[in-house]
Amino acid sequence: MRWVTLYARSRRVPAAVAAAAGVTGVTWVFGGPGGINRTALVLTVLVLVAVVTATLSGPDDSLDRTAARPWGWLRASHLVAALLLVLVVLTPGPVRPVVRDAAGLLGLTALGASTVGTGRSWFLPLGWTLGATIFPADGVLGEVLTWPTQGGPSRPADLVAGGLALAGFVAYVGRGPRGSSWS
Repeated sequence: MRWVTLYARSRRVPAAVAAAAGVTGVTWVFGGPGGINRTALVLTVLVLVAVVTATLSGPDDSLDRTAARPWGWLRASHLVAALLLVLVVLTPGPVRPVVRDAAGLLGLTALGASTVGTGRSWFLPLGWTLGATIFPADGVLGEVLTWPTQGGPSRPADLVAGGLALAGFVAYVGRGPRGSSWS
């Protein structure tokens, strides 16, 4: 069990859990008696995914790649645990949109971590979510482009989020985070 504790500490998991609890608490306190609106919920999911992003790499990514221990299953369990953390702290909210947004944004972040590095991996989820929040669109193409802000059941939004979640999962588990050296 000691290696799990060391792994969690090297990935800054305790700080991420505390930050996630704090962000969620502030959101629910300011949400009022009727709960929070859809935009605030989407932005809360975005902030929680950004908090979890810091845990996707350790202090030395090249050390992870050259380790004797296989990291694929550990990365997979890390992503699943990160998704569960986001879902658990937002359980009072609407289930389907929260699951879709959390899985899609975390997958997009994991895809970014494996291609451009953990430090920059949250740029695309931030831009996509803010763009979808500021510029809502209608129709099937609108549901595809603004999938994070779709409130109810939306098959196109579900497919985009599922595709991003799967792509990010496969890329991150298979490759891991990109190192900071760009070599």
